[in-house]
Amino acid sequence: MNRKIVKATALGSFALALALGAVRQARAQDTKTPYPSMAPLDQYLIADRNAEIALARTAAPPSISRDATVMVLGSHGYETGVEGKNGFVCIVERAWMNPFDSPEFWNPKNRSPICLNPPAARTVLPLTLMRTKLVLVGTSKDEVKKSIKIALEKKELPALEAGAMSYMMSKDAYLTDAGGHNMAHLMFYTPLGTVWGANLVDSSNNVSSPFPGSPLLLAPSFKGNPEPIHMFLMETGMWSDGTTAPM
Repeated sequence: MNRKIVKATALGSFALALALGAVRQARAQDTKTPYPSMAPLDQYLIADRNAEIALARTAAPPSISRDATVMVLGSHGYETGVEGKNGFVCIVERAWMNPFDSPEFWNPKNRSPICLNPPAARTVLPLTLMRTKLVLVGTSKDEVKKSIKIALEKKELPALEAGAMSYMMSKDAYLTDAGGHNMAHLMFYTPLGTVWGANLVDSSNNVSSPFPGSPLLLAPSFKGNPEPIHMFLMETGMWSDGTTAPM
């Protein structure tokens, strides 16, 4: 009888250890991949259409955004919420505009207001609209990349226009779960291979500089994967409402 009890206890302890190990492993995997797949659609949508329009407009100073076209995210993609008259287009991007290998690609908390100038609205925005439509119908990441690449090769998407840039100066943006989840900045779109001295670090011990390196950043988005675009970021040090933003 005692042997049976000891054996049962040992088996129970072993099962508990296995269970705890599985939980720890699952938690470790969750930490590495907190958003392994797309969340339910309603977590990405903003229920109040007017609230999304207002948030989109915070991407740029009112002198630009008040007369811009504003698009809002619906269940099948972006729709025009307000017709503008200055050629700019403001939208609130979602996390799937991150690089495809980003651990936050499916982060439903992401809210990224952006205002694109006319050249970017004509030639960069179509990439956002296509990627969004594809992910909303459940297309896999690999198939999204493949579809965009084919559309570019067939010239179903426009070639990048010179002078394309955008504003991301919203104080209310949520770009990432990482600490300091927001940054007021401008973005400039150029063909692949453009060299602007971005992401360079000054390794000299003899040079005193207010910057640890180049203040210009080359974003990991696009970069030929599959969009043939380089996207450079420049901090503004100011939110769209004119108040000081942390650098």
